Amino acid sequence: MSKRNKIVLVIMLALGVGIFAFSLRNVNLNQLLHDIVHIHVQWLLVAVICMLLYFGIEAVITKMFVVSNGDRFSIRDAIRIPLIEQLFNGITPFSSGGQPAQLVALMQSGVEAGRASSVLLMKFVVFQAMIVINFMFSLLIGFNYIAEKMSYLSLFVVFGFLIHFAVIIGLLLVMYWHGFTKKLISWIMIPIGWFVKKDRYDKWKVSLDEKVDTFYLESVRIKSQWKLLIKVFVMTFFQLLFYYLVPYYIMLSLGYTGINIIMVTSLHVLIVMVISIFPIPGGSGGAEYSFDVLFSSFIHSNSKLVLAMLIWRLLTYYFGMFGGMFALVTKPDKLNRTVVKKV
Repeated sequence: MSKRNKIVLVIMLALGVGIFAFSLRNVNLNQLLHDIVHIHVQWLLVAVICMLLYFGIEAVITKMFVVSNGDRFSIRDAIRIPLIEQLFNGITPFSSGGQPAQLVALMQSGVEAGRASSVLLMKFVVFQAMIVINFMFSLLIGFNYIAEKMSYLSLFVVFGFLIHFAVIIGLLLVMYWHGFTKKLISWIMIPIGWFVKKDRYDKWKVSLDEKVDTFYLESVRIKSQWKLLIKVFVMTFFQLLFYYLVPYYIMLSLGYTGINIIMVTSLHVLIVMVISIFPIPGGSGGAEYSFDVLFSSFIHSNSKLVLAMLIWRLLTYYFGMFGGMFALVTKPDKLNRTVVKKV
């Protein structure tokens, strides 16, 4: 981790402490302590297990993609990938650092750079596609609730959906209309060339063309492995489902039974979509505020609402970051990959 990333990490942890302290300003600490003592630990453990399954399934998916080409890849190295991704997603705006960090981690494990890039691209495609599908169903269920509670937040929800949907459309264009996509990129790059130097413009254009070509070639190979793709789509569905269920089990741990699991899960999907368009790493501030407002109708006690938000943030954000810090200092296996590959 670079010095700059270490500084950002410290800043984000300090910001988190500050947000938590601010959230507790109007909470009776004796009541909060009472709520903590009487928490239902078994449901809280289920929430923790959901997060462990979220990371574990992604690790298995990564391993499946790597070994599909005949490479060897240990489950120990596979587990490092999602944790490192969480760390760098959490300290970079728009979660932009996760992909490069995963690439470095795969290369540290001995996976060739081009192969690692292809694996991450295909994993990203499946993940984005499943996010959009889940979001569309959640939008039908929970959008009216959000529009009623916070009309301005509904605009962020729609904007987030459009961004993710545009990403999927762009990826599908590369997969199925490779030549047209390269022409489209050339047209889009023309106005950009008016504002940047020619050397930089040429460098960007060559880099984009290479990435498009690499992704297209990998997509052609992966599309022939339709059984693998079906498995990955199904596993990604359950991976995201476990993540989206976390607030529901947190509420059960606080004694709230009889709540609508579909509505709670759908609202969490929409919150995650809103967080993704906040420029601050991890959506800090916006994430806590969105959770507080949207789940206040389910949790009427102020102390329990703040406690639920703190637990949710610790599990879905800081848990992965601390796991990533541990994974970052763990030495990869770097297995010998001299194996016979399928023709």
